[in-house]
Amino acid sequence: MNIAVTGAMRPNPLPRGLDDLLSEACRIRDAHWGRAVTYSRKVFVPLTNMCRDTCGYCTFVKHPSSPEARIMTPEQVLASARRGEREGCKELLFSLGEKPELRYEAARDGLARLGYARMTDYLRDMCALVLAETSLLPHVNAGTLADDEIEALRPVSASMGMMLETISRRLTRRGMAHHACPDKVPVQRLRTLERAGLRRVPFTTGLLIGIGETWEERIAALHAIEASHRRHGHIQEVIIQNFQRKPDIEMADHPEPDLEDMLRTIAAARIILSPEISLQAPPNLSSRHIAYLGAGINDWGGISPVTIDFINPQHEWPEIRALAASCKTAGFALRERLTVYPRYLLDGGDYLDPAMLSRVSAMAGAGGLARAQHHIGETP
Repeated sequence: MNIAVTGAMRPNPLPRGLDDLLSEACRIRDAHWGRAVTYSRKVFVPLTNMCRDTCGYCTFVKHPSSPEARIMTPEQVLASARRGEREGCKELLFSLGEKPELRYEAARDGLARLGYARMTDYLRDMCALVLAETSLLPHVNAGTLADDEIEALRPVSASMGMMLETISRRLTRRGMAHHACPDKVPVQRLRTLERAGLRRVPFTTGLLIGIGETWEERIAALHAIEASHRRHGHIQEVIIQNFQRKPDIEMADHPEPDLEDMLRTIAAARIILSPEISLQAPPNLSSRHIAYLGAGINDWGGISPVTIDFINPQHEWPEIRALAASCKTAGFALRERLTVYPRYLLDGGDYLDPAMLSRVSAMAGAGGLARAQHHIGETP
């Protein structure tokens, strides 16, 4: 698979002034998505916090020598799933470090005790367990994936995801955010986008901004996502996530992107990406997240009433009813969606295996959003 990271991804002209940029982004959002903003009520399950990559901004990953390093057992997975189910969650997000067994003996030994040689094989069976024992829909965020891994995970996951983050190869140099991170080499992540597209997987991706990339590199990354979507139609949502300092990371003193930087990037994404691609930004990473509505977002992503944000543990989720009230004040109605966006259910396509399509459709209302809107106590 030959994936280029330059050339055809040159940015189209964008409005120069911030006000014009925001106005155009909101016009596109309103025309396609209206004045509803969605979220997914989910439970987060960090299947393992070991990883062969050592990104300079990551606090989630633990070295195998750490007492905090772990692989969750099936019993722990089910306990988390059932907690989420009791609180009205409909999605279970599996997050995990990338391929720790390829680097660490402790990860290989931990998997062997569970009866596995590959983390993605264990992930597949944990998805199947969740489907068999609960009403939740698995979404997997396992990073870069080979063809056979996507094929194995597709029947047992309603959707998949992997943050592209950036297409800047500069960031793999010594002293940069992705140095010595084999899974963060841009071409590897672009290949995963293509593999998911070829296999018709509803896919989530996005940018992590403020980790050392330039504005031009951000725009090129958005064009790379759009190019993949135009080939396959599989990008259901794009996340614009802002880097956050944490005391225990290599980039503890690195500057964070400010609100204007986020607004400008969100608006550029809305203009560059096809309008049917949902655009989201995390509400827990900025106290001024409601301003994102003025830059063109239509979704807040996953919010959990039961588990923390394991990637950014110092940032609490907003309370969902309070978020609904803030959205209403801004002129938007908060609606709960499923992990699969409506167009993948309603267009009669083949993005889901028949059994998964039947399961998801039974949870959806007439418009494809969640039938049970837990935060407002109604059924659409």
